[in-house]
Amino acid sequence: MDAPYGWIFFGNFDLALVSLYIFWLFFAGLIYYIQRENMREGYPLENEDGTPANSLLPVPEPKTFDLYHGGQFQAPNNERETRELALARTAENGGFPFEPTGDPMADGVGPASYAMRKDVPELDAHGHAKIQPMAVVGDFAVAAGRDPRGLKVMANDLRSPGKISDMWVDVPEQLIRYLEVTLEDGSKRLVPMPLATVKPNQVVVKALDADSFAGIPKTAAADKVTKLEEDKISGYVASGWMYARDKKPSQMKALGELF
Repeated sequence: MDAPYGWIFFGNFDLALVSLYIFWLFFAGLIYYIQRENMREGYPLENEDGTPANSLLPVPEPKTFDLYHGGQFQAPNNERETRELALARTAENGGFPFEPTGDPMADGVGPASYAMRKDVPELDAHGHAKIQPMAVVGDFAVAAGRDPRGLKVMANDLRSPGKISDMWVDVPEQLIRYLEVTLEDGSKRLVPMPLATVKPNQVVVKALDADSFAGIPKTAAADKVTKLEEDKISGYVASGWMYARDKKPSQMKALGELF
């Protein structure tokens, strides 16, 4: 008696091999999908001269995201930066470094570069600014170590640009993010906490000389710092390690003794 056609078909059909092929197709599709989703920000790519760069995969269609605190964000949005960077080519070929043509710390290039983040404060889950001065928060206190408020600031040229007047804390995280420095002229600047060292009698900022503190970008509000301002401040101060550390050997030895 002849076997039914269906039995003959499955008798010669390698189900395990087909399952493997289906998995490969699924995995390839997953990689394609993830890579397309990864191209929602920063694309389409550009060459160093601003011309469009070739991409193996097409840019995905715009998708609208509802933000937690209201509003919407669309990505990709094809918005490109319009800043004119003070940089000049060092070679015609791509891949070579660019050379600053002005004050790199003030121009925000090289180590001082920053991203064009939204010029609004970062908010916590309740819609309040995450980073605030301790003088405004009121219910924070220094639990361990030396309270730096009132201490003078020592720069890398062994001169003091001013004194620490306050600390800006990340309220939800309960961390000190910035030290507020009041300069000799009464104006205030923020220095990222990781770039300062609190000593018993002073606060040492090795990245900047005393004159460079006046160039730290100011905050528009006295009690808030925006995400864009944070990037500018951090980039400026951190870039001093490359651009503002022009010290004599005697100063280097003396500054080393401070640590």
